[in-house]
Amino acid sequence: MDVSGGSGQPRSGNDESAGPQAHPTAPAADPTDSAEPGPTGPKATGPEKHGTEAQGSETPGSETPGSEAPGSERPGSEALGSDAPGPETPRPETPGRETPTPETPDAQAPTPPGPGETTGDAPQTPEAPASPGRPEPAAGPRHAAHGTGAPHHHRAEAHTEGAGGPGKPPQRRPEPGGGLLMGRPFGVPVYVAPSWFLVAVLITWVFGGQLDRVLPELGAARYLVSLFFAVAFYASVLVHELAHTVAALRFKLPVRRIQLQFFGGVSEIEKEAETPGREFVLAFVGPLLSLVLSGVFYAALLPVEPDSVAGVLLAGLMVSNLIVAVFNLLPGLPLDGGRMLRAVVWKLTGKPMSGTIAAAWVGRALAIAVLIGLPLLTQSLGSDAADDVGMDTVMDALLAAILAAIIWTGAGNSLRMARLREHLPELRARALTRRAVPVQADTPLSEALRRANASGARALVVVDGEGTPASLVREAAIVGVPEHRRPWVPVSTLAQDLTDGMRVSAELSGEELLDVLRANPATEYLVVEETGEIYGVLSAADVERAFVKAMARPS
Repeated sequence: MDVSGGSGQPRSGNDESAGPQAHPTAPAADPTDSAEPGPTGPKATGPEKHGTEAQGSETPGSETPGSEAPGSERPGSEALGSDAPGPETPRPETPGRETPTPETPDAQAPTPPGPGETTGDAPQTPEAPASPGRPEPAAGPRHAAHGTGAPHHHRAEAHTEGAGGPGKPPQRRPEPGGGLLMGRPFGVPVYVAPSWFLVAVLITWVFGGQLDRVLPELGAARYLVSLFFAVAFYASVLVHELAHTVAALRFKLPVRRIQLQFFGGVSEIEKEAETPGREFVLAFVGPLLSLVLSGVFYAALLPVEPDSVAGVLLAGLMVSNLIVAVFNLLPGLPLDGGRMLRAVVWKLTGKPMSGTIAAAWVGRALAIAVLIGLPLLTQSLGSDAADDVGMDTVMDALLAAILAAIIWTGAGNSLRMARLREHLPELRARALTRRAVPVQADTPLSEALRRANASGARALVVVDGEGTPASLVREAAIVGVPEHRRPWVPVSTLAQDLTDGMRVSAELSGEELLDVLRANPATEYLVVEETGEIYGVLSAADVERAFVKAMARPS
């Protein structure tokens, strides 16, 4: 990709021709394959070429310059403002129609995907690469404790807060919510998902039935005791998740949130541990705390009468925390034990990806074992009476199927997220940026397009009298203007005002780049150098295409 020179002129050595060209059809390719643009001066920014060559005769003063000469094709070098539909833009209206109302400045591009590694407890739906607009993986590594035995972005003003400028980190993305906010221990929001209330009802019902056999004198009050057990048990799960959170914060890894849900809890850690040792510790502290809680409840049970309400509650909490600890120590992703196995293989091979592959396949084998083995185990330990077989067998098989699906899906997502993290460095703002030219606000669209295509640019930046960027002309709005109307449409009517979040550092790449784009959704961004000089324009659509292409490459 190229960008304009210090005064909006082509850079020296640019392979673009200096005037309108012939009209070959240059299919769009991924932006990452093009040459990197060079920095521009304070006034340099502008358009790009999109879509195939415009069809029909040209109106004087509204010509749409063609693409590059044959033999010098560059990826994505279609003529800016072409009336023919391109891969990313809809077919514009025909010349006989009225000038469409420009899009509102608030129009936003699809949010770029986010990186992360999923080891949560709820089934994750795999992303569909066929939809480049919104591939959206999980936010980061998830460590889960499982309730019922289940797993878990002109100068000084170019760099502003949230733009990724020097000395100022990117803004954090807005908190996603996820249910009822219960508090912020250690500054991390804790949410209770709506599904938790369902499992609370189930626990109350099942545990209440057991209490009726052990303490029949309680009567209907047994359900209040059972509800207390459900709340106390999930408080234990929260302690498990807080252990992961405290360890992550100790290693300076940001934690997005903690969520309590149907099968337990999830700690959403936004970045991966830097060393296998830290990865191991980060995974192990959760089950360790569950084991400690089990021991605490056991010690509290000793002086208490076993047949009392307190005795039954303490025994139930001791056993349930022990189950959570043991189950999460099983060596397969997405369980904590799987992350521990991943850390060990990572340490032995020196390759994080090798650890992920090993732990994910062990996790898949574990899912099959749970699917088959859990019903057989519960049946062998249960009653031999015929009356006890029917419904209990169905419930055991259903529970085993749910747990197996969670483990299998989590293992697959871990592989996909590891591959994503491996390819993220390929997403570089400097490589994806389009050449741009500056235009005054009252410049007719046809003239702006002529200047852009004459200099080989693929984006338009509206500047004030001093050459300071004020807004970006939206590609979709250009395509929506019929060619015969372009000499009478000023570019300012098609532009989106620049905000601080729409200024992106040219040095951003990978996960940091995606974080900035997600925190400030827009269709185009002004890319600037660390010195404040304009580098070009970054399109969210280009980032998405590059993301999908990177994900399609084999690891």
